Amino acid sequence: MSESIQQLILDTLEAHSSIADTRSLVIPGDSHPATSHDAQLAVLGALNSLLSREMIIYETHEVISHVLTAEGAQIATEGSHEARVWSVLPLPGQGTPVTPAQLKKEVGDETAKVGQGRAFKNGWIGKDGDGLVKKVAEINDTTQLELKEVQETGTLSTGEKILADLRKRKLITQKKGQWFTVKKGSSFSTSIAKPETDLTVEMLTSGSWKTSTYKKYNFEAEGIPTSGGGLHPLLKVREEIRSIFLEMGFAEMPTQSFVESGFWCFDALFVPQQHPARELQDTFYLSDPSHALPPDEAYYKRVSTVHEKGGYGSTGYRAPWQPEESSKLLLRTHTTASSAHMLYKLAAKCRGEAEGESDSNEFTHGGAATNSTNEQLGSKGDDDGFRPAKLFSIDRVFRNETMDATHLAEFHQVEGVVADRDLTLADLIGFMRVFFSKMGIEQVRFKPAYNPYTEPSLEIFAFHPMLNKWVEVGNSGMFRPEMLEPMGFPKGVRVHGWGLGLERPTMIRYGISNIRTLVGHKTSIEGVENSPAVMF
Repeated sequence: MSESIQQLILDTLEAHSSIADTRSLVIPGDSHPATSHDAQLAVLGALNSLLSREMIIYETHEVISHVLTAEGAQIATEGSHEARVWSVLPLPGQGTPVTPAQLKKEVGDETAKVGQGRAFKNGWIGKDGDGLVKKVAEINDTTQLELKEVQETGTLSTGEKILADLRKRKLITQKKGQWFTVKKGSSFSTSIAKPETDLTVEMLTSGSWKTSTYKKYNFEAEGIPTSGGGLHPLLKVREEIRSIFLEMGFAEMPTQSFVESGFWCFDALFVPQQHPARELQDTFYLSDPSHALPPDEAYYKRVSTVHEKGGYGSTGYRAPWQPEESSKLLLRTHTTASSAHMLYKLAAKCRGEAEGESDSNEFTHGGAATNSTNEQLGSKGDDDGFRPAKLFSIDRVFRNETMDATHLAEFHQVEGVVADRDLTLADLIGFMRVFFSKMGIEQVRFKPAYNPYTEPSLEIFAFHPMLNKWVEVGNSGMFRPEMLEPMGFPKGVRVHGWGLGLERPTMIRYGISNIRTLVGHKTSIEGVENSPAVMF
């Protein structure tokens, strides 16, 4: 249709040089001029296509027109309400007068209600006893005639007053229309062959490119906005927490070892080999390879002895030690396994070992420390070689969880470790208050808890103003001597540790109720791009 209208416009311009009013055009397939709103929209599409090729130029003229409502269209077809009431009534003496109840049955409630009043006002009907009769033999249904004229022309020759009355009766509505004056353009032609937009191999091979016409580039047109991507909400919250740690003087631990041995993930932390967390229901074990290289023999012996027989002031677990359990490879269940690697490396100074010695086996899965971490683990400072350290990590851990709205088998853990002489539980609580205050959490409470590798241990609760209740936000404690002293730390050295999840504060910050819409295939790409920056 668009091409046929384009050809009509070009042929008309060829014959008459200009088109004074596009409403005079007769669109192919129609028998009357294109005076309707829809017809002029079709003409506008054809004009814009020709204008883009500089074949024509045109001016737009606005006009106010009227269209019939559904009720108005019905009246134009069937007659006005008052005419339909008049048509079912008899002349006096030529039939039984029609009662109002009978009239409703004949023409319907709405027509009877509206038509009676207007028919009385026009003098077309009158009362005869309890019924109604005609007062005139013939009528002129001007309302129907007026609406037919509006339907055909969009206006009335009788003037604005009647149009206003029809609008008030909601039989017509006002509508802005447009028509166009058209003239020839600089590239006028009666051919509507579209110019080429691409130079193809076929055109170069055949030589047709020499005689083809090409569409001009519009260098002023705006291109499609490019999508610059965006950081995932988890990464935004991660970076904010990372900034807090760095501001407090912490160094970041290397945590690229997703696969750990049972020794580093559990045994080195003084978690008993019979602990439920080590069962298949809670931990993912690898089948190939299934076992790790052995750690440093002397350290391995000290750890197995404190588990099985005790030592360092502890009676141990008094349970048989199973080397097979210790060597199993698994997906780490917490980043504390990486903390154990780093603490062992820190204790190497106390054992009198040079940096990097005896660590090749221990760091088979742990990787090398970063420069900032190596500074924290620097050369000897005191006679026993110990140097205080503050370390942190934020990385993924894996647990064999049943997935639901708040749990995944893979999530992120935020962990901090502080090692110094003669630290106390009060120091740990003070550290926690400062850390969470920097996250914007001022109301913090602590509750005694149990962890195999920390004693004492504390669960951390914060008041959530949106939920109006206290929620658990983390766990903390002081690492046990059974874990630290086999590594080679002096007796006066204490280590604080605490951790929290990354997903929960992110969900709270962004108002997300289902973790599966935060991570995984249900994540909204648009939501990631539009998520605001986080500021604690």
